[in-house]
Formats: sequence, structure tokens, C-alpha cells
Amino acid sequence: MLQWRVACRILVVPVVLSFLARAPASGQTKPVDLYYSNQFPAPHKVSQLAVEWGTEIEKRTNGRVKVTMYAGGTLTPGDQCYDGVVKGLSHVGLSVFSYNAGRFPLTEVIDLPLGYKSGLAATRLINEYYKRFRPKELDQVKVMYLHANGPGIVHTRKPVNRLEEFKGLKIRATGTTGKIVQALGGTPVAMPMPDTYDALSRGVVEGVWCPVEALQGWRLGEAVRNTTMATAAASSVAMFVVMNKEKWNSLPQDVQKIIEQVNQEWIEKQGAAWDEIDKTAFDYEKSKGHNFITLSPAEQQRWAGAVRPLLDQYVKTTKARGLPGDQVLKFCQDWLAAHQK
Repeated sequence: MLQWRVACRILVVPVVLSFLARAPASGQTKPVDLYYSNQFPAPHKVSQLAVEWGTEIEKRTNGRVKVTMYAGGTLTPGDQCYDGVVKGLSHVGLSVFSYNAGRFPLTEVIDLPLGYKSGLAATRLINEYYKRFRPKELDQVKVMYLHANGPGIVHTRKPVNRLEEFKGLKIRATGTTGKIVQALGGTPVAMPMPDTYDALSRGVVEGVWCPVEALQGWRLGEAVRNTTMATAAASSVAMFVVMNKEKWNSLPQDVQKIIEQVNQEWIEKQGAAWDEIDKTAFDYEKSKGHNFITLSPAEQQRWAGAVRPLLDQYVKTTKARGLPGDQVLKFCQDWLAAHQK
């Protein structure tokens, strides 16, 4: 009998040890699942980077945080993404500030025609702007990181070689970009980016103001065959990656620290990606016979002069609301002059 008990103990102990090795540690809970609402289609490079952001966080937290991606606006549409995060419909959101025109008055500075030369410069600038001014308009959320695309210019169904040929054209544009189109003599038509391909294909709009990458990333090159390289009036579009504040506050401090480290790395990754996909789209569309129109220096200055009053209007509008728009604009212009190649 004694020998039988000893034999049982010998057999049971390894089984128990094996079970304990696989069992969760005392106090361990299931992973925190973050629902991520993203307006970009899944194949887009921005979506791929967003997925990598989540994967990197899961890796560095040893699986304590899991990010579930909902691309293409399937969880909340692009123009409802920010409020979706505020209300907790999603935990993380990626979309465009200008879908809610007037709601982020200081941040609209990034969308102004400041003559951007790269997406990396625009992305670095928007994060430096946020760090410097901490605008209250973003207090409802926890900012992960911000980014902005490469130079925004106009792409049209018919060639636009001179400013006069732009007059009266219906151009898809949102927020400040719509004001740029209007200043140049066009008619802005606001709509989320996912709706633009269909609108161009059906002739609801005759062009779109956006970076070159959208010709491939959003397949807009199938609907427009001309791009006017009015780089002196080039703008950008401010975008956000934000988290629900209550969800952020519920995360352990060590997890918050890990996420903030990843955020800093993704500023550079995202900025470089915008330039990479701009170049890829340019080369691809060029090979397909897309008409990239180069303007003379004199014509470039005409376009730049037409949009210049928007800078003064930005300062006037923000100051009327008690906001330091003059300081913000000067900061951005000085930063670009010092850092943009």
C-alpha cells in the first residue's frame, strides 16, 4: 500500500508541475483588447503601419495588450472616428481632423498651403506643434501621435496648365483644403476620402486636392489622368491617432510607457512612409502615362499668391476666438524654414 502511494506521488507531481507551468500566474488577467478604428483601406501603407503599431505593442507588452484593427471605416466612418473614440465606440482611432471643420481651429494650421516638400517634414512639424502648444481642442482624447501627408496638390480629369483653367472646377476637398480650392477659383466639395473614387468616376467632382500617393493608394489614378505640380501652394492634411482617455487611464503605467515609446518611433516611420508611397505612386502613374504638369516659376508664384490670404485669415479667425494663431503660424513657418530641405 505504501509503495502504491509513493508511486502515485511520483506520477502526480510532474503532472501538477506541468499544469502550473501552463496556468496563468496569480493575479494575471486576460489581455487588454484595444479596438482600433481606421479610415484607410486595409491594403494602404498607412493601414499596414497601424497594424504594425499594434503588433509591436503586443510584442513589447508580452501579450498583455492586443490591438484589433477595423480598417476602411468599418467600425466608425472617417468623419465620425474622432467622436467614436471620445464616446468609447472604439479605443483607438485614425482619421483626418478636417472632416470636422472648425472643431480643431489651431491644428488647422497644418492644412495651410505652407509649401510643404515632404510628408516627413509635415509629420515632424505637426508633432512639434502639438508638443509646443498642447492645444485644448485635443483634451478629450489621449494623443498617441499625429501625422500629415506629403505635398497636397491638385489632380484633375482634364489638364490644368494655368490658374485660369482651374476656375469653376468642382474639387473634392475638406476643411482648410476646401478654402485653398476656393482661393484658387475652384468649387470645393467636401466628402470623406473613401467616397472620392466613386465621385470622380461619375463626374460628381472634376478633381481632388491630395498628395500624389492617393493616385495609387486610393486608386484615384484610374479616375483622373492629370496632376498640376503647383508645389509653391502645396498643403498637407493633419491626421490623428488618438486613444479614448478613460481607456488610457485604465492601463498600467508600465504599459503606458511602452505605448508612448512606440508612438515616438512611429512618428518617424509614418513620416517616411508618406514620402515612400508618394514616390512609388509617382513612378507607377508616370509609367502608365499619367500627365504630370510642371508649372513655370512665374505660374508657381501666381498660385502661391492666390492662397497667401488664407494665412492672414487663419491668424484673424483664431485670434477672434482668443487663440494664439499668430504664434502658431510663425512657429510652423520658422520650423519649416529651418528643417525642410
